[in-house]
Amino acid sequence: MLWVRQHAAGFCRTSSRAGLIPSTLPHSIWSSGNSSTRLPSDGRFCQPRCDRSTGSRLTAYTAIARHGCATHWPEEVLNLLDTGVQQNAITFTNFTMESDKHICVRETGDQSQLDAHRVSLIIEARHMVIARAAGTCAAFRRSRGANLAGKLSVRRQTVVAAACRTFTPGGLNEKAKLLDTGVQQNAITFTNVTMESDKHICVRETGDQSQLVIIDTANPGAPEKRPIKADSAIMNPVSKVIALKASVPGVEGDNLQIFNLATKAKLKSVQFPQAVVFWKWISASKLGLVTATSVYHWDVESATAGEPVKLFDRAANLEQTQIISYRADPSEKWCVLVGIAPGAPERPQLVKGYMQLYSVDQSRSQALEAHAAAFTTLTLGGKAAPVISFAQKTLAPGGGAVVSKLHVIELGLPGQTSLKKSAELFFPPEFADDFPVSMQISDKYGLVYVITKLGLLFVYDLETATAVYRTRISADPIFLAAPAPEKGGFTAINRRGQVLLGTVNEDALVPFVSQQLQNLDLAMAIAKRGNLPGAEGLVVQQFQRLYAGGQYKEAAELAADSPQGALRTKETIESFKRVPAQPGQTSPLLVYFGTILTKSRLNPLESVELGSLVMSQNKKQLLDNWWKEGKLSASEELGDLFKGAADWDTAQAIYQQSGASGKVVEALAAKGDFEQLAQYTRSSGASPDYLFLLQRLMIDNPDAAVNLAKMVAKQPGPPLDLNSMADLFLQRNMVREATAFLLEVLQDDAPANGMLQTKLLEINLITNPQVADAILAAGTLTHYDRPRVAQLCEKAGLYMRALQHYTDLPDIKRVVVNTHAIEPQALVEYFGTLSAEWALDCLKVLLETNMQQNLQIVVTIAKEYTEQLTAEKIIELLEGHKSYHGLYFYLGAHLAFSENPEVHYKYIEAAAKTGQLKEVERVTRESNFYPADRVKTFLMEANLPDARPLINVCDRFDMVPDLTLYLYQKNMYRYIEGYVQKVVGALLDAEAEDSFVNNLILSVRSLIPVESLVEEVERRNKLKMLNPFLEQLVSEGSKDPQVHNALGKIIIDTNNNPEHFLTTNPYYESLIVGKFAEKRDPSLACVAYKRGQCDEALVECTNKNAMYKLQARYIVERSDSDLWLSVLADDNKFRRQLIDQVVSTALPECKNPESVSVAVKAFMQADLQAELIELLEKIVLNNSLDNFDGPAVGEIAVGYELFEEAFEIYRKFGLKQQAIKVVLDHMEDLDRAHEFATKVDEPTVWSELANAYLEHAQVSDAIAAYLRAADTSKYSEVIAKAGESGQYEDLAKYLLMVRKKVKDPKVDTELVYAYSRTKDMGPLEEFIGSSHLANLQSVGDRCFEEGLFDAAKVIYTRIPNYGRLSSTLANSPRTWKEVAYACVEEGEFKLAQLCGLHIIINADDLMEVSEFYQARGHYEELIGLLESGIGLERAHMGIFTELGVLYAKYRPAKLMEHLKLFSTRLNVPQLIRVCEELELWRELTFLYIAYDEYDNALGVMVTHSPLAWEHVQFKDVAVKVKAADTLYKGISFYLEEHPDLLNDLLKVVEARVDHTRVVDIMRRAGQLPLVKDYLASVQKNNLLAVNEAVNELLVEEEDFAALRDSITTYDNFDQLALAGRLEKHELMEFRRLAAFIYKRNLKWRKAVGLAKSDKLYKDAMETAAQSGDRDIAEDLLRFFVDEQQRECFAACLYTCYDLIKPDVAMEVAWTNGLMDSLMPFLIQTLRDYTSKVDTLMNERREAQEAQKSEEEKAKEQEQTANAYLHLTSYLALPAPGGDGGQYGGALPAQF
Repeated sequence: MLWVRQHAAGFCRTSSRAGLIPSTLPHSIWSSGNSSTRLPSDGRFCQPRCDRSTGSRLTAYTAIARHGCATHWPEEVLNLLDTGVQQNAITFTNFTMESDKHICVRETGDQSQLDAHRVSLIIEARHMVIARAAGTCAAFRRSRGANLAGKLSVRRQTVVAAACRTFTPGGLNEKAKLLDTGVQQNAITFTNVTMESDKHICVRETGDQSQLVIIDTANPGAPEKRPIKADSAIMNPVSKVIALKASVPGVEGDNLQIFNLATKAKLKSVQFPQAVVFWKWISASKLGLVTATSVYHWDVESATAGEPVKLFDRAANLEQTQIISYRADPSEKWCVLVGIAPGAPERPQLVKGYMQLYSVDQSRSQALEAHAAAFTTLTLGGKAAPVISFAQKTLAPGGGAVVSKLHVIELGLPGQTSLKKSAELFFPPEFADDFPVSMQISDKYGLVYVITKLGLLFVYDLETATAVYRTRISADPIFLAAPAPEKGGFTAINRRGQVLLGTVNEDALVPFVSQQLQNLDLAMAIAKRGNLPGAEGLVVQQFQRLYAGGQYKEAAELAADSPQGALRTKETIESFKRVPAQPGQTSPLLVYFGTILTKSRLNPLESVELGSLVMSQNKKQLLDNWWKEGKLSASEELGDLFKGAADWDTAQAIYQQSGASGKVVEALAAKGDFEQLAQYTRSSGASPDYLFLLQRLMIDNPDAAVNLAKMVAKQPGPPLDLNSMADLFLQRNMVREATAFLLEVLQDDAPANGMLQTKLLEINLITNPQVADAILAAGTLTHYDRPRVAQLCEKAGLYMRALQHYTDLPDIKRVVVNTHAIEPQALVEYFGTLSAEWALDCLKVLLETNMQQNLQIVVTIAKEYTEQLTAEKIIELLEGHKSYHGLYFYLGAHLAFSENPEVHYKYIEAAAKTGQLKEVERVTRESNFYPADRVKTFLMEANLPDARPLINVCDRFDMVPDLTLYLYQKNMYRYIEGYVQKVVGALLDAEAEDSFVNNLILSVRSLIPVESLVEEVERRNKLKMLNPFLEQLVSEGSKDPQVHNALGKIIIDTNNNPEHFLTTNPYYESLIVGKFAEKRDPSLACVAYKRGQCDEALVECTNKNAMYKLQARYIVERSDSDLWLSVLADDNKFRRQLIDQVVSTALPECKNPESVSVAVKAFMQADLQAELIELLEKIVLNNSLDNFDGPAVGEIAVGYELFEEAFEIYRKFGLKQQAIKVVLDHMEDLDRAHEFATKVDEPTVWSELANAYLEHAQVSDAIAAYLRAADTSKYSEVIAKAGESGQYEDLAKYLLMVRKKVKDPKVDTELVYAYSRTKDMGPLEEFIGSSHLANLQSVGDRCFEEGLFDAAKVIYTRIPNYGRLSSTLANSPRTWKEVAYACVEEGEFKLAQLCGLHIIINADDLMEVSEFYQARGHYEELIGLLESGIGLERAHMGIFTELGVLYAKYRPAKLMEHLKLFSTRLNVPQLIRVCEELELWRELTFLYIAYDEYDNALGVMVTHSPLAWEHVQFKDVAVKVKAADTLYKGISFYLEEHPDLLNDLLKVVEARVDHTRVVDIMRRAGQLPLVKDYLASVQKNNLLAVNEAVNELLVEEEDFAALRDSITTYDNFDQLALAGRLEKHELMEFRRLAAFIYKRNLKWRKAVGLAKSDKLYKDAMETAAQSGDRDIAEDLLRFFVDEQQRECFAACLYTCYDLIKPDVAMEVAWTNGLMDSLMPFLIQTLRDYTSKVDTLMNERREAQEAQKSEEEKAKEQEQTANAYLHLTSYLALPAPGGDGGQYGGALPAQF
């Protein structure tokens, strides 16, 4: 790129590849229009040349002077005379030059020749930049005219050097060519190409294959092409996010979508209701959308702003314009919209530009005429201010002059802005119709770039609007530009697809401005702003001037801001040093440093100078702060300053930054950071003197010395010996440091370091034994001198360590007695390392030394090592020392594991002698191994105060006589009560008083076994005497059946309402009580038998007593088939009487259809045909019974060949499947069946008909029926029958239906075969080409063998397999089976097992092997085979399942373990069936749980609770059941069998049950109190049933406080019903609750009436006050008067103050003489009325004042509004100039 200075007079044009250069020619040169122009000064002439790309005039020229100099203006390039051209040939006629490439000179004479020379301009063609001196000369020498360079004269070389010195202020690079990336030329348009920044370019190619090309300008050679159809696409300026816009046919508006190309995710999308005519990224996260009428902003990152938000409407001047630009300032408070329109009629080629400036804060717009605009932010007056710059080119009204201007204006309110600049934009005449298309502002350099359509570039200074440069950057029109902020330039695209990057030549810009433009102030400003070179001389001159004038602060600021630090040198610092400080003023040197610190960081020289100054004043803290803030630059000298202050951290950081490696090592060593030192030395290659550092650190920093020694030791081949370093520490008595060092280096426990290990332990055992103990405890050292260490440990008092190191018994005995200094647990563990003999010797020593102190440890050791020392020797040792306490404690721990009678006896003896009577009682009660006689004798001799141990022994071993004698002799009568059951019989035999015996029995109550007691009493016919005792037990809640049996017998015997007892008592045993009652009253016996379902007993009793009707009713109601079978047997001589009663009475009375069906089946099973016909006639023909089981009766009718009746019964009950079965199976009428199936049209009916058709070989009809039924159950039979009959076409239709429901290879295989047989190749190829499970190989073989070669070819081609393979016999399952079966037959089961393992891994062969073994009774061998098989790598589910089946059949005990181990590898349904058949209920429950069949699992536990029920498991299953009925069955089961655990269960299933239903179950069972805890826990749900149940319980318990809480907290219950019940309660508190409920339900009179009846006058008054009813309050007031309750009268006036009218109160009081009681009420009433009047007056006065204030305020606002109408507000823009036109020919719109 060529940057050229703008010149007011004119400019010269170079070739199409060159830019504009400064010109000093007069303006007339450009306006003459001559093809060549003679220069008057030296006779030069210009040879014109046309620009072939544009057809315009010259863009540059080369002049040939008469004396032969070829000059590229204004430099001389070539002297033709030096090339040998004759002087006379240099004429206009002989010389031609059509371009700057070649010169033709025609020489005439004897030797005429044509001399052609190539003129090389000093232009680098690739970059289009004029190079500077050295580079240009080199380029010249490398040019195609290099052969000419050697011939040039010295003069010409001087001219070339002068040309090389030409420089320009910028450069232009061609970053890419869109055509080179594959983009079509027709796609390079403004509508198809978008560029939001210098990072990416989007090109939208349209046509047959529309695509979007995304070009990364950093790598243009690899464009990204995506098949995206969109109307527009723009890339995010900072990230790889793209915005797409497209119109959807039939949908109004545009669809906008945002995608992240990096993550391939859609960020946002919206269907915008309007068409977007222009859009642009105004920031990294926000899009600006321009429609035909408005402008919207769309935040793509906001989670709340989903759709675009309207910002403002387009101004009228932008109507009918093409929008080319939309921008917002960084704060998004100012926006500008630019559009263009065709030119005026008088000059249509000059495009008009319109701009709309909008203020977001003021919500106002201003319309202007402009073609391009841009925002930026400048620091003006010390604060950042928004600035707009815009360029305009307008035609004066009437077709006058064209005005082109650039404006730079600060935005803000009128009168508050300071920047208003404007400048002319000079367009040459040939560019008269050109106009700006883009404006970019470089914040880096403070420049404005204005780019025009025809390729002109204008560069202006932003702050001053001063023209800096102008050139043409492209011969092709430019239609798009974007900023390049990192480079401070811009990127532009022209019509040829060139992507041009314009930048500033930093080395040339400042010299260009200062020398070419002669604008020193602007040069200085640009240099400071961009930190550019070239202003050094200017800065130095200015500094010297300020310095000489004593303006040191200004000079310091100049130095601080000097470009590239030109003045921040040692000379500047020295000059400030030389200036003496004035009294009371800051030193100029400090002013200099302070100024730099406020603006930037100090350079190394300044940092050292300032650091020295600060350190000399002892203000290091300032230096620390500056370093932390990054104000100082690192250098070795600065680090030395911090080192001198002992700040090694900062010094090290500075040394490292400055690269002073030696100083870094020194700092790290001084800090003690040796790990980092090691890393640093390895990385930097430094080799410090470790010995010197170590000795130095031992003096200064011992800890650092240890770390250094550790670091040195870790190095491979340590530079210092380990022992030497340890000795260095010990020589200075640094034991702690030596220990730390040795512990680190001895971690590897190498044998070679044994001496160092011993040294480490010696020094610490002598100086610090605790440290030595810790070292030994760690166990990391094993190669030290153990005897030496043992002696030192003993001396140091580390006795446990000494024991661990001693190996001689005398030494161990000597040390072990020091138990006071040894940890007991450690000593116990140590004894485990000794032999049994040594251990006993040491225990003996401990007991002999100090038994009292060592007894506990001896016992602990004995307990721990009983197995090694033996119990006998330990007992002998303790007894030898008469240590009964030791025996007691030792044997107490050993007793539970011993069955030795002697051990148990010794323990009882020791416990008795040590006074542990509770333990004696426990052992005599629980132990089964002590010698009873010896223990009894010992206890009697011991004469213990507690006789229970002796009682236990005598009671357990049948020594009661001896016990009784002992107790009697010792006067222990209270113990005799424990044997009441054994002496009651004797007392009765002795005819003792009944009262005495009863008292004796009642004294022990529940302790006495009832069964034996009843047996003894009943044997003597004294059962009635037990009635008080039994009733006492029942009242205490006893559920013992024996208690209730005895009570029932007494009730029956005394005829005390026995029916009630027998029907309501759930605890007695029916058979026992029934037998007792049978002799007394057979009907009572039947009641008992019926309750307990004692079938045989009831039948026998009724037969014996001819009670056939009762028997018939019971049998029908019982509905038990076995019972029916027994009573209808031939050997029952009472059968006839029973049948008569069943037919005539029992069945007609029965309301249960199931019972009728069971009865009919029973008659049929008993083969009572005549009786059955009689019964059926009664049921069906006579229709006397409506309640019967239709299916069962129908089945019976079929059994008696009553087919029509059966058909009608089934049809009547809607059993259509059974009905058609009768027609098919018994009537065998297929036509009638088809008619019936067609009529009902149900799948099950069609299935039955299809089965019948299939059995009769009517395959076609069968398939049609199966298709109607969608039945796939018998597809195998259908396949077989169809194959037999050859009906493959119908079969194909059927199989297509089957494979939709069944995934079976056989179905797909047969379908392929059916297609093959029907020769339907199309469907065949389509099917095998899709997903299927068919065995194509087998079908292909079948087709091949049957001659279906076309189908075989298709199938074999698909496989592909064009040959059929034969399998070998070796290693085949068939061979293994033959060998295995032969081995089984010969009894060689081991060999059979080896073979079987190869067979059972095939699931298909497993069952065959199992059946083979089982058929021959080899169950154990089969189990062994499968147990081996489950360990195989290829073990499959079938092996595990079959093994489970075998366990269930032959080893049930092992089944549960097998299930738990392999539950995930079993076929659970198969095992479920097996366990059901074998009634393995516990295992069945486990399988149901494992199979997630929780309902079935719970059902099994309920049905078979003795074997399958377990409470915890039941709870776990209950929370997972699906069917609610199952859960309620479980609750009923707990209610019947485990009522004590019912609350626990209900709490677990609380969230799953219907609490109302649970309450109903409990209420019907009469067990609501049983679940009170549950009800309390679920009452929080506020359910009606629960609340009423809880309230009912609380009323029964008379807990009024809890009842009040309940009804207050939970209101969902029948409140009036409860109130009515409580109203009649005998307790007053419950009646108060009734009143409370009435009050809550607004039954005020009822509540007041209850309170008055109970004289609860306070409650009555409060209720009346809450009611708000004057009548109630006044009635209560009169009630108190009638009752003469003066105090209550006064209280009622106070309580009901708001309800009682003053006149009523005065009337009642005056007529009854209660004026004194009324007076407080009257005083309060008068006070209230007075306060209300005062309040009203105050409110009225305030309202008047407020109204007056509002009127005054409205008047002021009106005045203000009228004044505002006379004011105008304009945008802060400059007024039109006097020399130019105006803004669009009209005044700016009012802002």
